[in-house]
Amino acid sequence: MNSKLWLDGLDGIIPGGISIVDFSKVINTDKNIAKKILEELSRNDIGRFDGEIMEFGESDKLRAAMLALEKGVLIDEAARHLNWKDFEGLAAQILELKDFATIRNLILTNPRMEIDVIGIKFGVALLIDCKHWKHHSQSALENAVLKQVERTKHYVAKTSGAVAAPAIVTLYQGKIRFINNVPIVPIFQFASFVDEFYGNLEDLETIRTG
Repeated sequence: MNSKLWLDGLDGIIPGGISIVDFSKVINTDKNIAKKILEELSRNDIGRFDGEIMEFGESDKLRAAMLALEKGVLIDEAARHLNWKDFEGLAAQILELKDFATIRNLILTNPRMEIDVIGIKFGVALLIDCKHWKHHSQSALENAVLKQVERTKHYVAKTSGAVAAPAIVTLYQGKIRFINNVPIVPIFQFASFVDEFYGNLEDLETIRTG
């Protein structure tokens, strides 16, 4: 199945049961192609298909996105078919594939703050704010960085012996850039950034227990 069909299929992966006809309407294609996509997903253990009805689970869209990446679909192309929650899941999945322990949607209190994704390896935490933006401004990025630094300080204050680095992961395609030594990483470069994270740690903003 070609990459366009994989991307089209992502839009139709909704938890619950869906018929071939309804799936074809959601992804705007004919029934034969819709059935072909559902059969291919089922062959890869995504959803349960009885030949007429496909039953999708909560994690199937993310699993299909990861399979699409394995088949050569570009990360930023796949990410455009994901919502903000799926996007966070994709970032977490990439970290897990790189042998990081992960925490999603951690709530801190006094004051209340939420951290989208945390990846921990070798005693260092990478704290990620996922921005599912198609467009961005410099001021918006600067504001996001300031807020993520504050979240990281709060996390370190609440976590004994913590060493943590804030980061922003975005949807848009571009180069990795830095604001006050905080990396802003497009999702299509996130895997390579994670590979090089520890080698570049001395150049990144890090916060630790005082």
